[in-house]
Amino acid sequence: MSDRLIGAVFVAVSAAAFGSMAIFGVWAQEDGVDTPTVLFVRFLAAALILAGLQYARGIPMPALKSGGPVMAMGAIGYVGQSYCFFLALEHADASLVALLLYLFPAFVAVLAAVFLHERIGAVTASALVLALAGTALVVGGGSGEVLGYALAIGAAVIYSVYITVGSVVTNGLDAIAVATIVCAAASLVTGGIVAARYLAGHPASFPVSPRGWLSLAAIAVICTALAIITFFAGMSRLGATSTSVMSTLEPVVTVALATWLLNESLSAVQAVGAVVVIVAVVALALSHRPVVEQSSTPV
Repeated sequence: MSDRLIGAVFVAVSAAAFGSMAIFGVWAQEDGVDTPTVLFVRFLAAALILAGLQYARGIPMPALKSGGPVMAMGAIGYVGQSYCFFLALEHADASLVALLLYLFPAFVAVLAAVFLHERIGAVTASALVLALAGTALVVGGGSGEVLGYALAIGAAVIYSVYITVGSVVTNGLDAIAVATIVCAAASLVTGGIVAARYLAGHPASFPVSPRGWLSLAAIAVICTALAIITFFAGMSRLGATSTSVMSTLEPVVTVALATWLLNESLSAVQAVGAVVVIVAVVALALSHRPVVEQSSTPV
């Protein structure tokens, strides 16, 4: 088996793992798990697994001067994006949340042009128009709550800022070390939120059934740790551009699983919008956006 084929398999596994997170998130919420608890367990377990991998591979931690900004990325950016994502699942279908989250490459392109002075070429400009049109069709063709759509788009915006900042502060750092720090910082923040809620009389809500526990474990182990590890394993063999294109499988996986397991369905208008959004994202990936290609951790 060629190295590129192995890389493609790794990226496909990563995309499937990330794409299934919305499904497991809905199941965990249906079992009574609140968002702070989901995120705390997710980030803590992922941080421990990634730290073990980092230790096994002998990867050193970056110096405090470099690691501090990375910690801020996890504590603010990754936590904020994840909060919006899981809260959006409470107010909109999982398939729509995944599609709207995947607008982040379009927002990254705009932020890179404004703050990093990158040129927006004809292909990128066309892709941005497509993304906007696709979003209008996805939102306008649905009957979900406006709050759910807003939270999903908010998650995309926060994630785009996270990536834009990350392209600067993680330059030259090992990807696994960065992912470990980000998840560890995120677990500290979400753990603090869980503790604060407990002191305020709102104890953490854990699953009440085996399906809930399995869903929570899957979010932490499969949809976070395994997804991150296979993403970087694939990118090291395929390169950033090919990996970015293949990663557009994520919303496709979510839509397919949501249709199969959650009995969700897209209207004809939303289906057209979904295709337009995915085409726009692929076009952005193929236009070799440097910031998108340097993103330190996937969703």
